Amino acid sequence: MAEQNRAYHGQAGSIFAARADAPGLNSLHERPAVVALIGDAGGQDIADLGCGAGHLAAILSAAGAKVTGVEGSEVLVARARETAPAAAIVHHDLDVPLDFLADASQDGVVCALVIHHLSDRPRFLAEVRRILRPGGWLVLSSTHPTADWGYFGGSYFDKRWVTRSFGEATMEYQLMTMSTLLNEIADAGFVLERLVEPQPTEALRDVDAEQYEKWDSAPIFVALRAHAER
Repeated sequence: MAEQNRAYHGQAGSIFAARADAPGLNSLHERPAVVALIGDAGGQDIADLGCGAGHLAAILSAAGAKVTGVEGSEVLVARARETAPAAAIVHHDLDVPLDFLADASQDGVVCALVIHHLSDRPRFLAEVRRILRPGGWLVLSSTHPTADWGYFGGSYFDKRWVTRSFGEATMEYQLMTMSTLLNEIADAGFVLERLVEPQPTEALRDVDAEQYEKWDSAPIFVALRAHAER
């Protein structure tokens, strides 16, 4: 499969940025759960890997964190630099080692809705472990395995790459089970602190009552917080 379909290049980046800006599943469902798992970010060095249009980077910068946002899409890099001007936004493919980030240089890493797009998750998680200080934290979100199973059908245990449409664009990602996700994180040297299957905030009901009712009773995202073993 072509790599460009995994990183929101071109039109896909513009559509994703518009959706991330608007009230909806990102801003009123997944993002609040990630922010809650991060907690107080003030004074910390944080790498936002797969920073998208910069919304989390802006929130963390406003909370007093020193943020390095890393994004593979040129379209989203441009948007992130507008959305989060206080953050350092770097254009970089996350399937390539993070050589510009030093060992043990970060207090925390956030990786929102990106890990299922990566070609080599264990290598990426090893890089996350490398750049974290001892005891540093990782907050990660992904599509929920059962939501993907319900949408694509077939076996829950299938690990195939799939294509999903949003608007006029398409995006590729790899299916994974919950045990695959958690075991890869454990194998990389992380200890799970908390796992949540977010429900939409009440504000989504006012924006889209149908979407609220649908996702208030069935998970679409999973998010977790873990820390690096000392």
